[in-house]
Amino acid sequence: MPKNEKNDVELIRTWTLSAATTLGSYVRAKGLLQEIQARLPAVSKKSVVLSGSELTLSMPASDNAAFKAASAVVAKTVEEAQSLPVIPREIQDILGMKTSERHRWLADGRLPSAGTRTVRLAGRARRITFHVFDPKVVEDLLDRGAIEEWRVEDAEAKAEKRKNAAYQAKLTRSKKADKRSKKVELRLDDTASPLSGWEEFDIDGLLR
Repeated sequence: MPKNEKNDVELIRTWTLSAATTLGSYVRAKGLLQEIQARLPAVSKKSVVLSGSELTLSMPASDNAAFKAASAVVAKTVEEAQSLPVIPREIQDILGMKTSERHRWLADGRLPSAGTRTVRLAGRARRITFHVFDPKVVEDLLDRGAIEEWRVEDAEAKAEKRKNAAYQAKLTRSKKADKRSKKVELRLDDTASPLSGWEEFDIDGLLR
């Protein structure tokens, strides 16, 4: 076989990501790909691609040593995948929640944090820190439909808050009206003129 044809032959290996690994989320699968790429040397990062739920590693036959090393990294990461923490964009996709909901439920304790993670933004010096989540906890929330329950709770709490606010506003208006009424009465009392000659009229006994 000519040398150039031999170099064209590819070394290929494929891994299928289970539903337990991705929790039904392509965003989670893509996050796993990024985790794998972060563990690989720069020259091997683009050798791994994601298609649906399959990860494929491919390299020229001449890179046999690099292929074996990369295969070991991918295999180990896939093996650990089910225990890897869930990051914000993944949990939002898995549970179908909005960013504002994630912040609210994290703040009130309904969405338990598994700690924080700090990363550097690509091409920038600035680092960002965010909460990550236990995949088992996320799976439990998904299975029992907790998100819909929380939305109902929030809607009820919002309605109750609105009702209380309306009552307080009505009470405040009533108090202000009472104060205005009393002020008017006081002004009327202050401006009322006494009857002139009443004392003399009473002494003369004209009413007896």
